Amino acid sequence: MTIKDLQPSVVWNNFYGLTRCPRPSKHEEAAREYILKWAEERGIDARADETGNVIIRVPATPGYENRKGVILQVHMDMVPQKTADKVHDFLTDPIETIIDGDWVTADRTTLGADNGMGVALAMAVAESKDLRHGPVEILVTYDEETGMTGAKALKPGMLEGDLLLNLDSEDEEELCIGCAGGLDAVADFKYKTFKTQAGYVGYRLNVKGLSGGHSGMDISLYRANANKVLANALIPVMEKYAVKLVSFNGGSLRNAIPFEGEAEIAVPAERAAAVVRAVKKNFAEVTARYKESDPGMKCSIERTRKPAAEYIEEGVALNAMKAISACPSNVIRMSQSMPGLTETSINLAVVRTGRGHLKVASLLRSAVDESKAELASRVRYIFEFAGADVKFSGGYSGWIPKPDTPMIAMIDGIHRKLFGKPMNIMATHGGLECALLGAKYPHWQMVSMGPTVLYPHSPDEKVNIPSVQHVWELLKAVLEAIPEK
Repeated sequence: MTIKDLQPSVVWNNFYGLTRCPRPSKHEEAAREYILKWAEERGIDARADETGNVIIRVPATPGYENRKGVILQVHMDMVPQKTADKVHDFLTDPIETIIDGDWVTADRTTLGADNGMGVALAMAVAESKDLRHGPVEILVTYDEETGMTGAKALKPGMLEGDLLLNLDSEDEEELCIGCAGGLDAVADFKYKTFKTQAGYVGYRLNVKGLSGGHSGMDISLYRANANKVLANALIPVMEKYAVKLVSFNGGSLRNAIPFEGEAEIAVPAERAAAVVRAVKKNFAEVTARYKESDPGMKCSIERTRKPAAEYIEEGVALNAMKAISACPSNVIRMSQSMPGLTETSINLAVVRTGRGHLKVASLLRSAVDESKAELASRVRYIFEFAGADVKFSGGYSGWIPKPDTPMIAMIDGIHRKLFGKPMNIMATHGGLECALLGAKYPHWQMVSMGPTVLYPHSPDEKVNIPSVQHVWELLKAVLEAIPEK
């Protein structure tokens, strides 16, 4: 049995097609071509705008021409994450899916249900012959995960509808009506390298098996951060035993909690045993501290064949490690108006060394612009004090909830009729393109929904099979119930 055998088949067949298309952010060409060819084969009006978004137009069912226009909005890119032991090229290889009971997951990679399931649902609407609906437009954006580039590039006036239904939420019983804004921060430590002298030996520190996850949805779970685990292990031995930092590489994506990291060091030979003991003691303590949130954590220090030829300038390396340790990477403030919702957070996402630069990239999120600005200042102060140049980019405001719109009441009412219970009307700490699109089309009523997806942005990502059927039923009923203009 494969995912093509699952129900509703019209949705799962489209998702299967997307799993055949490599589509990491900024490399969506295959997915775009697949969607356009799929539409052409079915006589569906679809075209790419000048930047790369795909817009599909579906005429109203006869008798429904006077209904308000609906925009189904999704994104074609996915987060490329895999475990260290998995051989997979996200630029060329298809996703290998696995059916595990009521769930579909992938073989040690991200699944791409975020937001491939949303794209598959929207495509199913376009090709289904038994749906009754008014005029529908489908907006498939690109590069959502690394900067919402497609949504930013969309020109006003490209779409004609009145109601935006985003299909990028990840709990079938939730109706999202607001989201946090975001801001990217990069701290750049410039360094010189020095030749490693005789009498040094090389070691490699590895941190892997952390739970990771979505930096918006999972940040409140207080999982371990591979970058901070490594920095906190390095600082004591760098200060006490004159250990030199050779390289540091941790995390991979701005919006994924880093679950793996690696650092290489040069150690005075006569102090090697003491360094190994100190690092192992530190790793044992951190593993015990995070045994509940990160039960798969594995930390190691191993001797390399020989020390690296050069190491990073000592003062710069130590200051950078201290700044990484000092900079928060967790929830900063919980919402006062919506209990249980994170208001402001930061994910210290990626650390890279090379060519004279040690760079630390973080993603700041907040539903409140002033809180986001305050956090940005805090990050800037920490890293500038340590000697880095700090730059911010990609900032956008949040999507402010409007809980009293008719669209919300209508969808909630339909859900009650279909499933016998209300929807959980909420806002998310994750970023949704509604925040950017709503600024271009301020007259829109907007909501977001979708099937249940667990652990997005991590190799544990999985989608609940029954939830896909439920969301499909809800989506069909909502489209039929859209009121007249």
